[in-house]
Amino acid sequence: MEKLTAEVAERTADLQRVSAEYANYRRRADRDRESTLLSAKVSFVSDLLTVLDDFERAEQHGDLTGAFKSAADKVVGVVNKLGLEPFGAEDELFDPSLHEAVQHEPAEASGPTVTMLSTVLRRGYRISDRVLRPAMVTVRDRAENDVAPEVVAEAAEPPPAHPAAEPGDGGPGSDGPQDPA
Repeated sequence: MEKLTAEVAERTADLQRVSAEYANYRRRADRDRESTLLSAKVSFVSDLLTVLDDFERAEQHGDLTGAFKSAADKVVGVVNKLGLEPFGAEDELFDPSLHEAVQHEPAEASGPTVTMLSTVLRRGYRISDRVLRPAMVTVRDRAENDVAPEVVAEAAEPPPAHPAAEPGDGGPGSDGPQDPA
C-alpha cells in the first residue's frame, strides 16, 4: 500500500511539473508572439515615416487636396490602427528620451527654469513603448513661475522607466540620435 501511495505521489508531482512547464511554455510563446508582432509593426511603420512627413508638409502648404488627401487619410488611418502615436507639441516639457533638441534658447530671467519645446521641426513617433523616431525640436528655458504648476510638478517627478530598446532604433538606451543639445 505504501508503494502505491508513493507511486501516486510521484505521478502527481510529475503531472504538476509537466503542467507548470506547459503553462510557462504557453506564457513564453504568447510573449514571443506579441514581441514578434510588435517588431513587424515597428518595421513596417518605420518605413512609412518619411511618407507621413511628406503628407504633413503637403498639408501645411495646402497641396494635399482631393484624391491625394483621401489616400493620405487612409494611410494615416492604417498606421494609427497599427498603434502609431505622434508626439512632440509646442509648450510640452522637454524629455531627452523622446525629443532631439537641435537648438536651445536660454531663459531671460534668472532663477529656476523649466525646459519647454518651442518649435517642433519634425514630429516624433512611437508604437506602444518603443520610440520609432524622436521629435526634432528647438527648446527654450522658461522661468518656473511662468509655467503652469502642474507642468513644474511633472518636471520635478522622475521620468517613467522606459524599457530598453533595440540598439540603433532611436529609442532610449540606443545608439540612435538622443543627444538633447
